[in-house]
Amino acid sequence: MSNDIHPEFHRQLGREAKELLLGQRAAVIWLYGLSGSGKSTLAHLLERTLHAEGRATVLLDGDNLRTGLNSGLGFTEEDRRENIRRVAEVAKLFVHSGLITICSFISPYRSLRSLARQVVGEADFLEVYVHATFESCTRRDPKGLYQKAAEGKVAHFTGRDSVFEVPNEPFTGLRIDTEQETKEESLTKLLEAVRPLIAVR
Repeated sequence: MSNDIHPEFHRQLGREAKELLLGQRAAVIWLYGLSGSGKSTLAHLLERTLHAEGRATVLLDGDNLRTGLNSGLGFTEEDRRENIRRVAEVAKLFVHSGLITICSFISPYRSLRSLARQVVGEADFLEVYVHATFESCTRRDPKGLYQKAAEGKVAHFTGRDSVFEVPNEPFTGLRIDTEQETKEESLTKLLEAVRPLIAVR
């Protein structure tokens, strides 16, 4: 760190005061999986459900952030790492503001998920793997990306040109299988994991 930079964290209002005001414990819910796996759908359902329960939330979505904060980044391994690093730092800021922060990013490498966890902090991080096979996501293709990738119009496409690393076993996070579960079942499973994490202790 440069000698000309002087962080002011010690002078800021603490996280505990903000959580007390909001009546909740802040956390990062990090959903990841292939494009079309259902992670964005689950993220939106989770946000709306928590909001209806009186929770203060913020949703960080991969495509949304690539139109602004991360608009200059591509999909090389280096750019993917910087994308996740920036997102994790933003998520950490929201957590320290007392907010339940829902993140939806492909996060294809284990090292990227590890980086996000390290930046945010183990105690505040819930890793949620949204599973669906490449073949299933190809059939769904909600954004038309799989068709474009098949035509050679999308570079570094995850699962085709670029690897997606599934979690190591034993997996300590939450695994949701959108091929075997309905949206309602997946949301119920997700809420069962999230509610104890955000409850005031």
